[in-house]
Amino acid sequence: MDLVDVLDRFVRLETVLWNALDARLVDASDVTLGRLQTLRVIQRTPDCRVHDVVQQLAITVGGASKAVDRIEAAGLCRRRAHPTDRRSSILEVTPAGERLIADGTALLRAELTRRMGAVLPDGTLREFAAVVDRLLAAHDDIEAGG
Repeated sequence: MDLVDVLDRFVRLETVLWNALDARLVDASDVTLGRLQTLRVIQRTPDCRVHDVVQQLAITVGGASKAVDRIEAAGLCRRRAHPTDRRSSILEVTPAGERLIADGTALLRAELTRRMGAVLPDGTLREFAAVVDRLLAAHDDIEAGG
């Protein structure tokens, strides 16, 4: 098996899923998948900072900062001063952001059920998730010098 061909397929799957899910979210709530992902990181990360968004989404500091700025300008999150680090701020989701996360996540689940869950049995999806986790862990080890 040619690993470059596997990569091509994997990237194509990610791209077609991203584009389809993004279009559905924009149609339903005028929010992009990238913004929803950023909000979800802020929601699930205690004392979330821009650095946490960078790490969890594997994006640049500039990209994360711009995303947070746009989300904050839309009233979906707010910044508050970090209690011990004056150079940093803590991000929190606003009530409007919480509603958007709930609605957007429900839409994503429905679309992913249609596009993946209806095609693959639960066991196969669990195996797929385990393989992805294993590859991500290997990547992290390699990047850490392992």
